[in-house]
Amino acid sequence: MGGSEEIVTQVEEAQEEDRWESEAAHEQSEAQDERSALAICLVSGGMDSCVTAAIANNENDELAFLHVSYGQRTEARERQAFEALADHYDVKLRLVISLAHLAQIGGSSLTDPNLAVTPPDLTSRAIPSSYVPFRNSHLLAAAVSWGEVIGARAIYIGAVAEDSSGYPDCRPEFYAAFQNVIDLGAKPETNITIRTPVIHLKKSEIVRTGFALGAPLHLTWSCYQADELACGNCDSCALRLRAFREAGVRDPIPYLLDSSRFAY
Repeated sequence: MGGSEEIVTQVEEAQEEDRWESEAAHEQSEAQDERSALAICLVSGGMDSCVTAAIANNENDELAFLHVSYGQRTEARERQAFEALADHYDVKLRLVISLAHLAQIGGSSLTDPNLAVTPPDLTSRAIPSSYVPFRNSHLLAAAVSWGEVIGARAIYIGAVAEDSSGYPDCRPEFYAAFQNVIDLGAKPETNITIRTPVIHLKKSEIVRTGFALGAPLHLTWSCYQADELACGNCDSCALRLRAFREAGVRDPIPYLLDSSRFAY
């Protein structure tokens, strides 16, 4: 009897080992599928989208870059930064679209020349004049439409919650809600996930992450109102300069004045 029981035990152990090997192979296959998925990255040309692109590049085998022009003051300079970043990451799938109606709608100093870009106040909790009404919903909607056509599995966007006191469409809750919109409004076979890899990082942590990943921050542009030498005197410049100072590294882009003179 002891011999037969031993054989049964050996068979059961072999079956258990086969089951574990099968599950491990399945998990590895799923991980490989996830790794090889095509992902869209929204790339404005700024620092946050650059680091987001670097993260997406590490997590996917193929990227598609989407850039949106909406009549912003530095539209041409941002487009230049986008193309440089796409070249750096050797992105073949690129789409540049215009949402010019956002400029026609107005309400933002980024798109309305009659509204001044206000000086930076990094302690303010108010929505700044540079807020473009509900802009990020338009960007995501365009990305989802493209994603359905090209079979993307993820959309990366460089939203930062540190900005959410000023920009309500940078809150994590906004992206969770928009994920529900995708799940309800896209085709049943569509499987697109919004990814916001820097949303919980401080700006200085984004800089450090960028350096760790070798992100080409020297190719980026963040200034709201100048396209040759960054002004250093808008919210975006101020946040960027403070981030580099806190990270302990020098900002590689040119400023109208020596960037060390801005005490943000």
